This record gives sequence, C-alpha cells and structure tokens, in this order.
Amino acid sequence: MKALITGGAGFIGSHLTDSLLADGAEVIVLDDFSTGRRENLAHVSPSAPLDVVEGSVLDESLTRELVREADQVYHLAAAVGVHRILDRPLASIEVNLRGTENVLKYAVEGQPVMIASTSEVYGKNTSDALTEEDDSIIGATCRSRWLYATSKAMDEFLGQAHHRERGVQTVMVRYFNTVGPRQTGMYGMVLPNFVRSALAAEPIRIFGSGQQRRNFTYVGDAVRGTRLLMETQQAAGQVFNMGASEEVSIEQLALRVRRIAGSKSPLQYVPYSQAYGDGFEDMQRRVPSTEKLRQAIGYAPDTTLDETIRSVVEYYRQGALTTA
Repeated sequence: MKALITGGAGFIGSHLTDSLLADGAEVIVLDDFSTGRRENLAHVSPSAPLDVVEGSVLDESLTRELVREADQVYHLAAAVGVHRILDRPLASIEVNLRGTENVLKYAVEGQPVMIASTSEVYGKNTSDALTEEDDSIIGATCRSRWLYATSKAMDEFLGQAHHRERGVQTVMVRYFNTVGPRQTGMYGMVLPNFVRSALAAEPIRIFGSGQQRRNFTYVGDAVRGTRLLMETQQAAGQVFNMGASEEVSIEQLALRVRRIAGSKSPLQYVPYSQAYGDGFEDMQRRVPSTEKLRQAIGYAPDTTLDETIRSVVEYYRQGALTTA
C-alpha cells in the first residue's frame, strides 16, 4: 500500500509517517517546509520506503501526479497557528482552500482520502460535549481570527461533496488540540510553550484569564484513530471529532506542566490585546463528544493528560529545547 501524506514533515504528519512505515506501507511525503521540519523525519532509516518531495499542494500538476500514484491520501497540509494566520491571512486562505481543492480534484472514485479539519469549526459554540452535528458559531468577518475556522469548514464541505458526487472515500477529522513530542511553540502552540518555559525556569505566559477550558489529545492516539477511520468503509463521507475526554483549564494545564517538570516558574498572565492585538476573540470552553468515533471504530483517544505532558517534557529534556 502506498500512502501520500501532504504536510507529512509536520507534527502530526511525521507521526503518521512513522506509523504507516512501521506497518510496511510505502509513504510519499509532500511538504513545502514552511511549517514542517526536516528534523521530524531525520530519524527514519535511509532504507525505509519513504519518498520526501519538497513542494506545495498549490502546485496543481505535482499534486495531481502524487495523488494518482497513491492508494490512500492523508491531507494534512494547511496554514497552522493563530499568529501565522493573523499575520498572513491571504496565504492561509489560499493553502487551506485551493490546496484541498487540488487534492480532491485528482482523487478517484473509491480512493480513501482523509481531510484534516479542526475543532475551530465550532467557533463560539460552548455547548457541553460538542457533537459533529452541533452548530458552528463563527464571529464577524472583520476578525481575521475566524478565517481559519471558516476555511476548514469549507474543506469539510468539499470533502463531503466529492464523496456524494464523485464517490471519493473522504473522511473529515476534527482534531482537538493535538499535542506531543515534535510539536513546537513557534506558532503559538500552548503546551510546548509551557514546557519550554518551565524547563528554562522562565515565567509561564498564560494568555487571558487562564480559565478557558480545553481538551488535549495525544498525537499517537490521534494517529491511531485516524488510521482506523481510513480503514473503516462506513466512515466515508462523514465528519468525526478526534479528541480525548479530559477537560482542563489553561491555568490548570500550566500548573500541571510546572509540577511534572519539577519547575518553580511563576505564572504570568498576558492580556489578549498584548498577545494578539485589539479585538481578538477566544472561546471559554471547547470539549468534544467522541461517541460517534467510538461507534465507528470502537476507540477514542485515551492517553491521560499527565502522560502526554510527561512525553513532551522528556522530549525537550532530550535536547529539543535548543532547536525547537
């Protein structure tokens, strides 16, 4: 089996690459290295059946060639990180929409294609245990913060439309704050930033009040669930939440990082206006229901948050602190 992973040198993509290679698949990684890192794949043996192609999903001819060569496609390439999206809104919209269009355009009937989506599509909906059929409540278009959620929602519509009209076996996966080794804080990812600060004995910076409540998913669990969905025929054409069950406030997350890291770093609260500029909007609570996922594949992410934090702390202690 030959799998194409767009964005395969990124955080989730590189873990997915490892998983597929371990099971004997041939893997093609397409990455432009704008956010992906070569270091994420440096551990792979030169003899492994891995072909790393430097290029973009915006390159239509290249994308066509690679999609048609693959038996399965995992489409992870996207603009990531709040800061990057706020700084480069036009490029973010282009890669999130046109990139997905290019991948789906050249997929064929019966070909499994995973479209990576995000919990951001729920927007301001703070309902308890969000289900895949709950409403998206998106803010005003004058707030660039919402362009990511809107573009990924369009990706989901595209995936479902290609399934209904062309028979492509699309699966849309809404990831909820996926975390673990290899994730960097470069684009505002909260857990690696907390861990790096704690290990460096620097203040742990919390944006806003710290009472925002979130759910964090271990990357190994997310990869396992994603692959199971791709192997489940009845999952085609559907959207699935991919998240763990444990809910935590951002302040509690910082305290747990500090405890597990054995750090005495103080907590430092930073107003949103200072971190992101005036008018930034955030959600006070976002927690998924994974009942649909469990019914489809008999599994949902189950690694505890403390175990996940320990894995990230150990990753940085082993030398990633100086390179991330």
